[in-house]
Amino acid sequence: MNEQAITGLHHITAISGNAKKNYDFYTRVMGLRFVKKTVNFDDPHTYHFYYGDETGTPGTILTFFPWEDIMAGRRGTHMATEIGYSIPEGSIDFWLKRFEKENIIYNKPSSKFGEIYLTFLDPDGLKIELTVPDLPDSRVPWVTPEVPEEHATRGFHHVTLTLEDVQATSDILVSVFGYQLVKHHANRYRFASPAGDTANFIDLVEAKGEPRGHVAGGSIHHIAFRMKDDAMQLHYRQLLEDRGLHPTEQLDRKYFRSVYFREPGGVLFELATDTPGFAVDEPIAELGTHLMLPDQFEPQREEIVKKLITLG
Repeated sequence: MNEQAITGLHHITAISGNAKKNYDFYTRVMGLRFVKKTVNFDDPHTYHFYYGDETGTPGTILTFFPWEDIMAGRRGTHMATEIGYSIPEGSIDFWLKRFEKENIIYNKPSSKFGEIYLTFLDPDGLKIELTVPDLPDSRVPWVTPEVPEEHATRGFHHVTLTLEDVQATSDILVSVFGYQLVKHHANRYRFASPAGDTANFIDLVEAKGEPRGHVAGGSIHHIAFRMKDDAMQLHYRQLLEDRGLHPTEQLDRKYFRSVYFREPGGVLFELATDTPGFAVDEPIAELGTHLMLPDQFEPQREEIVKKLITLG
């Protein structure tokens, strides 16, 4: 296998409103592990939450910037619009009953590319799909008293980008990132990385003439692709530079290192390294139990803590 091949998604970052509602929904209702409680690098009085599996394995990490009074976003073109999680066969009924009990807005199960899926909205209106994949997903889930192993999410299955025109974005996925078009139905095109077997689908939906979306509360801010190490990241950064896509310099995000660029369809993409990971400042057994601040904000800890809401 090509050592430089992208295997799939690293993380997805979204925007929410109330931090406590977000925390309760993803840890209790969805049964994800709260992997890291930290703050926004650009706004240290705002949390940055990370949810995932036991260690925050790339391909399971969903992150949020919770802004208390943010306006609601609007799904449309030029943005990522749906997050797909993988669940085991036989789990749809469990999630239907759970959503009923929790008064979650959902649609009846449907089928896409031969796979059954269940669509629902989180408390801020973020659109999420639970998909039973063709091939069983062997990733080990995080388990809670309310969400048992046989029904727990395994990590990402896909992410959907809604675009005015899919051509330029598909060219980046194929000719730069090494993805392949594997399925196509009507205006939906599914691309997969042949180097990965989980979190490796990107769906492009062509919606010519539809209004442009607005990224705010309940919206996906960006999607990140896995880079094994700095050398691989540098390789792809150069490819993007050569294409005139103006990638940023490498930025240190403490748990990974990042390069950002906006792909031709308008979606913010990130290249994120697998290293150093979330155990760099907390033992695995204690992940998510402390407020971890970037080093530059540590002197302001007392003031920052006063302004952050308590999660309970």
